[in-house]
Amino acid sequence: MLAAIFRIVALVRKELLAMLKDPRGRAVLFVPPVLQCIVFGYVVNYDLTRVSYVAFDRDRSAASSELLASLDGSGVFQRIANLERAADVKTMIDERRVLVAVEIDQDFERRLLSAQLADVQVIADGRNSNTAGTALNYVRTVVDSFNAKWWAAHGGGGPPVRVTTRTWYNSNLEDRWSIIPGLIGTLTLPEMLLMTAMGVAREKEEGTFDQLLVTPFRPAELMIGKALPSLLVFLSQSTVFLLVAQLWFRIPFAGSFLTLYLGLSLFLLAVTGIGLLLSSLVGTMQQALLLCFLLAMPLMLLSGVFTSPTSMPVAIQDFDLINPLQYMIDISRRVYLEGIGVDRLTSDLWPLAVTAVLTLSIGGWVFNRRLG
Repeated sequence: MLAAIFRIVALVRKELLAMLKDPRGRAVLFVPPVLQCIVFGYVVNYDLTRVSYVAFDRDRSAASSELLASLDGSGVFQRIANLERAADVKTMIDERRVLVAVEIDQDFERRLLSAQLADVQVIADGRNSNTAGTALNYVRTVVDSFNAKWWAAHGGGGPPVRVTTRTWYNSNLEDRWSIIPGLIGTLTLPEMLLMTAMGVAREKEEGTFDQLLVTPFRPAELMIGKALPSLLVFLSQSTVFLLVAQLWFRIPFAGSFLTLYLGLSLFLLAVTGIGLLLSSLVGTMQQALLLCFLLAMPLMLLSGVFTSPTSMPVAIQDFDLINPLQYMIDISRRVYLEGIGVDRLTSDLWPLAVTAVLTLSIGGWVFNRRLG
């Protein structure tokens, strides 16, 4: 029995030494989890703390100003602009500059003073149903507080202000309509990273990579040969996701498949470049697996598929500008629910194109140096 314990202790010691002897392995095991714990503590927040909105106040009265001041003073809403035209509401929401638009009719104060019901229309961006629903509930809470103050000051038998809501691009706030299009990129990202990074790492660990070096293949040809299969496989996988969304969940598709596949191709190229870069930096499949997992989780959580980007600190929002997944999620949701074309997706397409060029170029450079 004692001999068995000694043998187990010796084996455990050997495994720990093998696991921790590589400085890169030690760094991967201990540094990223600490950083992730700190970052996720700020990012994973289902409360909205900075809801951007615009006001279209047709009445411009003391009562309407008081209601808007209640929104501004709630600590949740931030007024971006006061609009002069109704057409500007659509522009602000389409360009994702605001989450909510508040419209007040021109006879708002008159109806309140005559003890009539006054409606306030609130328009929300339904492309992220969870965020939109939360924002609308916050508006109703502020209006309820305004009603209580109005009762106390003027009396009355019922709520003087009623909120009427409209949700664009997802009128029923169906979570499925916003979640499933976003999953097209989200589910592809970790597998794409893993397959691309593990492909080269497996060759190195099994010793077959050295055999490739003595073949007539050039480094660029080897890199393309490693990247292209993953690209084709996950382009096909994304097509399956689209078919499931269309045929099984019956999510209406308002846009162009050509536009969607253009964004998807750029996204997959960017992720392929990241995977090739990782594969050039690691020496074993275990290191590739750990790095892919540690990178995929922050990219997914920072993308906005689970939590609203507006609830994140500004510094993290700025860092998220280099996250290819957030652009893919925006493309898929806007093409699916809005039906917009390439001309209105340039703000998402060009960052993906730049990311793809940079990651593939750097990955190719590191790949060539490792071969050398």
